[in-house]
Amino acid sequence: MPELSILIPVYNEEESLPELQDWIVTVVDDAGLDAELLYIDDGSTDGSWKVIQSLSKKDARVKAVRFIRNYGKSAALDVGFSRADGQVVVTLDADLQDSPEEIPELYRMIREEGYDLVSGWKRKRYDPLSKTLPSRFFNGVTRLLSGIKLHDFNCGLKAYSQRVVKNIHIYGEMHRYIPLIAKWNGFGNIGEKEVAHRPRKYGTTKFGLERFVHGFLDLISVSFVNRYRKNPMHFFGAFGTLSFLSGFGITIWLALEKIQGLRKGIAVREITDQPLFFLALVALIIGVQLFLTGFLAEMMTSNNSGKGDYNISDEIKKNS
Repeated sequence: MPELSILIPVYNEEESLPELQDWIVTVVDDAGLDAELLYIDDGSTDGSWKVIQSLSKKDARVKAVRFIRNYGKSAALDVGFSRADGQVVVTLDADLQDSPEEIPELYRMIREEGYDLVSGWKRKRYDPLSKTLPSRFFNGVTRLLSGIKLHDFNCGLKAYSQRVVKNIHIYGEMHRYIPLIAKWNGFGNIGEKEVAHRPRKYGTTKFGLERFVHGFLDLISVSFVNRYRKNPMHFFGAFGTLSFLSGFGITIWLALEKIQGLRKGIAVREITDQPLFFLALVALIIGVQLFLTGFLAEMMTSNNSGKGDYNISDEIKKNS
């Protein structure tokens, strides 16, 4: 088992890969680390896979997986985590904006200081305001919801102990919230290291403005799923009970008002002629539906607890 797995998601980065490979190899060799390099080609449409194949022929430490199409960074990390054999797993982006020089210290913090996860913090960023301002907003919201005091949840440069990567599952755009997912899975010893950030040298960013909308929706999703995936009835049942009791209470009140009016000889509108009756009816129906949703969710929880499957078109295993 290697000491270190370096996991690199790749999407159309053919120009940067040879330079990145040489840089990583120099760093790990100088540090005396027994490392494997794991590239996950997320359906690149340029020559990235050919470059990775060439790198694997030159260095037996290179492993790689190629997706048949673009699934996204979360899928690449999830598959990479399942194939990483190192005692420590370090992730970094393939665009050369993350510095491999940070790897030895990240490794040390996991092995010697006992962190479950160490997240990089790009204090000084070389990104446009269209990326940095929304990023600060989401980091602030995530800190508020999670209680995790990190400055940069979305930094691609992170280090994990092996037990973390083998026990978490990410999908959608949830790679932004891995520290949150790790904490809710019982890995709460989370640290932070200030890391260098470099201007993009080749190509252009692969992320558009839509990622911020998706990121916000995924934050809501990951918050809900991690809190209620094992007991969805606690969520749906609570709101179902509140809705049903509200509707039932309004109906009883209308009925008592009608009976009291008849006893006193006061003209009172028919119950079905009052708007409150229809509000009560809607509340009763919603309450029942939420209960049924909770029961169905409880049944589905036990049948859909495995990891998602991704279609892989090719793979390079570590050379013997």
